[in-house]
Amino acid sequence: MEQTDFTEKYEALLFQIPLFRDLPLNIKHLLVDKLDFTVYAIKKNDIVARQHTHCKRLMVLLEGRLRVDSMDASDNEVLIEYIIAPRAFATPYLFKLDTTLPATFKAMEDGVLLTATNESVFRLMSEIPDLLKSFLGVAGNCTKCTDLRLKALSYKNIRSRFVAYLFEYKAENSSVVKIEHNQVELADYLCVTRPALTREINKMMKERLISMKGKTVELLQIAELKRVIL
Repeated sequence: MEQTDFTEKYEALLFQIPLFRDLPLNIKHLLVDKLDFTVYAIKKNDIVARQHTHCKRLMVLLEGRLRVDSMDASDNEVLIEYIIAPRAFATPYLFKLDTTLPATFKAMEDGVLLTATNESVFRLMSEIPDLLKSFLGVAGNCTKCTDLRLKALSYKNIRSRFVAYLFEYKAENSSVVKIEHNQVELADYLCVTRPALTREINKMMKERLISMKGKTVELLQIAELKRVIL
């Protein structure tokens, strides 16, 4: 990673992330002035943060995409998620008693990373209640995402994992799901092989449980699909 300039473009991207997005304009200007941050250009395959190291800085991916993997007890690499810019990540670990990161964050393409010292973030949160409230909300959502991921992996068969994934991304009162991953990425995410996942999806389409085109899935029999994960 190489240090780079903080441009107006990157400032605009920084204020798109949920942590800062809804703050008043005067507070946003204050953040830029008082936050102790550095901006880096990252290259494809750069390790941005490594599992078992300590989270000492707020990390915000301004451009690019990261793959998040964790090594389990048997030294198997398990895909946790993909992070798409602009987004802060590993936020809940910034102020935990145990700040050890549970996964490795690797760049999938060239991008831009902003990091800020935890001391400057804490100082600003102590001065700006709105920022503290926003941080707690973001940290809570990160915990919810982790819980959903673990819930999907708790199912034993491919169909159950895939259905759990679909309901994870389904908007309320909608039968159409826009998924984030292609089938190769999705197979990794669900810890199954791609051919096996493809066969199961084709089987579900033949059974008229779903229809699928690209990354758009329509749930044709929601009640029946819910029974799969009960």
